[in-house]
Amino acid sequence: MGIIGWLIIGALAGWIASKLTGNDREMGAFKNIVVGIIGGLIGGFAMNLIGGYGITGFNIWSLFVSVVGAVILLAVINMVKKRAKR
Repeated sequence: MGIIGWLIIGALAGWIASKLTGNDREMGAFKNIVVGIIGGLIGGFAMNLIGGYGITGFNIWSLFVSVVGAVILLAVINMVKKRAKR
Protein backbone atom coordinates (compact mmCIF):
# COMPACT_ATOMS: atom_id res chain seq x y z
CA MET A 1 0.00 0.00 0.00
CA GLY A 2 1.46 3.35 -1.01
CA ILE A 3 1.69 6.57 0.96
CA ILE A 4 -1.62 7.84 -0.46
CA GLY A 5 -3.35 4.66 0.72
CA TRP A 6 -1.86 5.06 4.20
CA LEU A 7 -3.08 8.67 4.33
CA ILE A 8 -6.61 7.81 3.20
CA ILE A 9 -6.98 4.79 5.51
CA GLY A 10 -5.37 6.79 8.34
CA ALA A 11 -7.71 9.75 7.90
CA LEU A 12 -10.81 7.56 7.79
CA ALA A 13 -9.74 5.37 10.70
CA GLY A 14 -8.75 8.35 12.83
CA TRP A 15 -12.00 10.15 12.10
CA ILE A 16 -14.15 7.09 12.88
CA ALA A 17 -12.18 6.36 16.07
CA SER A 18 -12.45 9.99 17.23
CA LYS A 19 -16.22 9.84 16.72
CA LEU A 20 -16.44 6.56 18.68
CA THR A 21 -14.34 7.83 21.60
CA GLY A 22 -15.77 11.36 21.78
CA ASN A 23 -12.53 13.11 20.80
CA ASP A 24 -13.88 14.58 17.55
CA ARG A 25 -14.06 18.20 18.75
CA GLU A 26 -10.37 18.41 19.65
CA MET A 27 -9.02 16.63 16.58
CA GLY A 28 -8.42 18.05 13.14
CA ALA A 29 -7.53 16.36 9.89
CA PHE A 30 -3.81 16.06 10.67
CA LYS A 31 -4.40 14.48 14.09
CA ASN A 32 -6.94 12.08 12.58
CA ILE A 33 -4.38 10.95 9.98
CA VAL A 34 -1.65 10.48 12.60
CA VAL A 35 -3.96 8.62 14.99
CA GLY A 36 -5.23 6.43 12.13
CA ILE A 37 -1.74 5.49 10.93
CA ILE A 38 -0.51 4.74 14.46
CA GLY A 39 -3.80 2.90 15.01
CA GLY A 40 -3.03 0.75 11.99
CA LEU A 41 0.28 -0.25 13.56
CA ILE A 42 -1.34 -0.96 16.93
CA GLY A 43 -4.29 -2.79 15.34
CA GLY A 44 -1.99 -4.88 13.15
CA PHE A 45 0.09 -5.84 16.17
CA ALA A 46 -3.04 -6.70 18.19
CA MET A 47 -4.50 -8.79 15.37
CA ASN A 48 -1.24 -10.69 14.95
CA LEU A 49 -1.24 -11.44 18.70
CA ILE A 50 -4.66 -13.10 18.49
CA GLY A 51 -3.81 -15.00 15.32
CA GLY A 52 -5.48 -12.77 12.75
CA TYR A 53 -4.15 -10.68 9.90
CA GLY A 54 -3.13 -7.06 10.21
CA ILE A 55 -3.15 -4.52 7.42
CA THR A 56 -3.61 -6.37 4.13
CA GLY A 57 -3.87 -3.50 1.66
CA PHE A 58 -6.40 -0.86 0.71
CA ASN A 59 -9.60 -2.60 1.80
CA ILE A 60 -12.33 -2.76 4.46
CA TRP A 61 -10.38 -5.20 6.65
CA SER A 62 -7.43 -2.81 6.85
CA LEU A 63 -9.78 0.04 7.73
CA PHE A 64 -11.35 -2.10 10.47
CA VAL A 65 -7.94 -3.04 11.90
CA SER A 66 -6.86 0.61 11.84
CA VAL A 67 -10.06 1.75 13.57
CA VAL A 68 -9.61 -0.87 16.30
CA GLY A 69 -6.03 0.25 16.86
CA ALA A 70 -6.98 3.94 16.79
CA VAL A 71 -9.74 3.36 19.36
CA ILE A 72 -7.21 1.60 21.60
CA LEU A 73 -4.79 4.52 21.18
CA LEU A 74 -7.44 7.18 21.91
CA ALA A 75 -8.75 5.23 24.92
CA VAL A 76 -5.24 5.15 26.39
CA ILE A 77 -4.80 8.88 25.68
CA ASN A 78 -8.15 9.64 27.34
CA MET A 79 -7.16 7.62 30.43
CA VAL A 80 -3.83 9.46 30.70
CA LYS A 81 -5.58 12.85 30.34
CA LYS A 82 -8.09 11.96 33.09
CA ARG A 83 -5.29 10.83 35.39
CA ALA A 84 -3.29 14.02 34.72
CA LYS A 85 -6.27 16.22 35.64
CA ARG A 86 -6.45 14.79 39.17
